[in-house]
Amino acid sequence: MAENIIQVQGIVKTFPGVRALDNVHFELKKGEVHGIVGENGAGKSTLIHILGGVYQPDRGEIFLEGAPVRFNSPHKASLSGISIVFQELSLVPNLSIAENIFAHRQPVNQFNVINRRRLYRQTQELLDLFEMDENPNTPVKYLSIARQQVVEILKAISCHPKVLILDEPTSSLTTHETRLLFKNIGKLREQGLAFIYISHHLPEIFEICDRATVLRDGKNVGAFLLKNLSESQLVKSMVGRDLVNMYGERSSPICEEYFRVENAGRGKDFENISFSLKRGEILGFAGLVGSGRTELARALFGMEPLDHGKIFLWGNRVKIASSGDAIQYGLGYITEDRKGQGLFIRMSVKENCIAPSLRAFASKNGFLNETRIHSFAEENRIRFKIATPDVNRQLGNLSGGNQQKVLLSMWMGINPEVLIVDEPTRGVDVGARSEIYTLLRDLAAKGIGIIMISSDLLEILGMSDRIIVMRQGKIAGEFPSREATEEKIIACAAGVEI
Repeated sequence: MAENIIQVQGIVKTFPGVRALDNVHFELKKGEVHGIVGENGAGKSTLIHILGGVYQPDRGEIFLEGAPVRFNSPHKASLSGISIVFQELSLVPNLSIAENIFAHRQPVNQFNVINRRRLYRQTQELLDLFEMDENPNTPVKYLSIARQQVVEILKAISCHPKVLILDEPTSSLTTHETRLLFKNIGKLREQGLAFIYISHHLPEIFEICDRATVLRDGKNVGAFLLKNLSESQLVKSMVGRDLVNMYGERSSPICEEYFRVENAGRGKDFENISFSLKRGEILGFAGLVGSGRTELARALFGMEPLDHGKIFLWGNRVKIASSGDAIQYGLGYITEDRKGQGLFIRMSVKENCIAPSLRAFASKNGFLNETRIHSFAEENRIRFKIATPDVNRQLGNLSGGNQQKVLLSMWMGINPEVLIVDEPTRGVDVGARSEIYTLLRDLAAKGIGIIMISSDLLEILGMSDRIIVMRQGKIAGEFPSREATEEKIIACAAGVEI
């Protein structure tokens, strides 16, 4: 392979109380796809923020094509040929697809007026890479999260970078869109473009990357040729220990049916949905993005109530017209968008822990009981292994995995009967994933029925007692866990017979 395009030597970066990077070395070759892996808090994000000019290193050197560089802003990094697609979207909702992709770089005519025809033509050429049939003039707020993620990727590609850094690029993509992404990565690397690829989905790392650099606690563990490495070896190097049977085993029997949905429907999102849930059961919902799974979850929780259908709890019909109704009946909902809809990032861990159950912590005079609140938050910190020295710490300072644990813990205050979890480990590292699976198993063992929506087939197969597959707003099939396979679920979700 050709010479290095990026070389990092002895990078050190310290934040108040934390050394995020400690003498880190890294090399990226031209035309290479290089994975950076590690648990949340390992230093991956800090490293790419330094490469992208967002942070400045305290010590160390960066070389671009052999020449020493120092990027004092993202704009300077971009001008030098380094583009980053961050996990958190940076699109402007009210602007069109074309305006987002070519922001501040729109083609202009001789009078310095935007050439709309060229703008839309160039945008369409990029959209064709991912077989998107949206109009370039469509505001991005009308796109699904998956499509917005694609627009973010196209925005970076349109800059014709030398190095493209992808941070969890498939976290919101469908299987088909992921395949197209990998296909386009293959095409671009043949043209000499180098990629830094960050993902918690290790099968993706092995499929698309040549090498992987492992970071742990801000330090280099090593750079490995993936063809010489097994997934278990990579996991061990990331977490410093063996993870045996990540998904765990059922530790208690499944009890009686107690929650039932009959003929549920809402607009064009889903229709004629009927299923039951037993105490202590983990019921998996699989399907492609857009199949109606999340819309069903939001309706059951009262965020967008059902147009028709019935919900029964312990044999009694319940009417859920709002999230308040759902909480009153003991339904909890862990949203797929933890930062946008699930958590209060600017508030403390303690304040997030009690958010759905404020009434439970109110004294007779109506004031919140601070002693009980602190005690409850401390119990959750220990029970859910939330890595924070203080429950008064602002939630935004925690890693993604620990934020997800807070999101899970906050529903314990309502003593849930049913817990709906939508993409419970999205953007979470392999170590935290294992801990979250254990927590879900523990909750099921206590008799809580769990409805789990996930686009990760291995997660669905590993965790579910029973799997329902949705397609185009309808139930396409149902499988006991012992009969389910990846092939069967994919075929059912796609409407293909095998």
